[in-house]
Amino acid sequence: MSATANEALATTGKGADKGSKADQAKGAEKGAEKGADKTVKRLRPPAAKSVGWALVQAARLHRARVGDRLAALDLFAGQEQVVQALAAAGSMTMGDLAATLRVRPPTASKTISRLAALGFVERRAEAGDGRIVRVRLTETGMAKAAAIERIWNEVEAELLEGFDNKERRRLRKLLRKVARSLAEAAGVTGHEADHEMDGEGDDDEADALLGPSAADGVATAP
Repeated sequence: MSATANEALATTGKGADKGSKADQAKGAEKGAEKGADKTVKRLRPPAAKSVGWALVQAARLHRARVGDRLAALDLFAGQEQVVQALAAAGSMTMGDLAATLRVRPPTASKTISRLAALGFVERRAEAGDGRIVRVRLTETGMAKAAAIERIWNEVEAELLEGFDNKERRRLRKLLRKVARSLAEAAGVTGHEADHEMDGEGDDDEADALLGPSAADGVATAP
């Protein structure tokens, strides 16, 4: 075979090697893309089975509904809980308020400062111990509390439409259990709700009589 022919074969071989490597690289890229596609396809929407996702969505929508109405009262969503707590208790220390709302004391203190600037609350030193400060609503704050209660009841009706009384009590109990678990995980102390006021003790007895399967059926998510 002539030298020219050998050179031609060598050149062809190099071209084939380059083409083969290029094809291999393209194949690897396509394989990686397919693998990525499969990974993406395996991911499920967070709402598929996540209790937390459903809870966050419900809480966000509830906050928005309440927030729209609170704006007319010069309040932001979250501040109404402080007003409601003070309206129910009369007066509270900052520590008690933080425990009731399950927030850290600095968070409660900032909210109280903002409400005080609006003239909704007032702070007074405890008689006999100036180190303890008690917070209570002003007359303006009490009027706001009445308006907040109306707003809360309106949104509560929207929230629980289609639920019977037993489902409402069961849902409330489960959400309190969720809040307690998350508070413990975060190291935030809080006061337990008064179960006797809303008859949840009766629910406990009914669940015990019905048995685990029947009781669990009431709380099954749709």
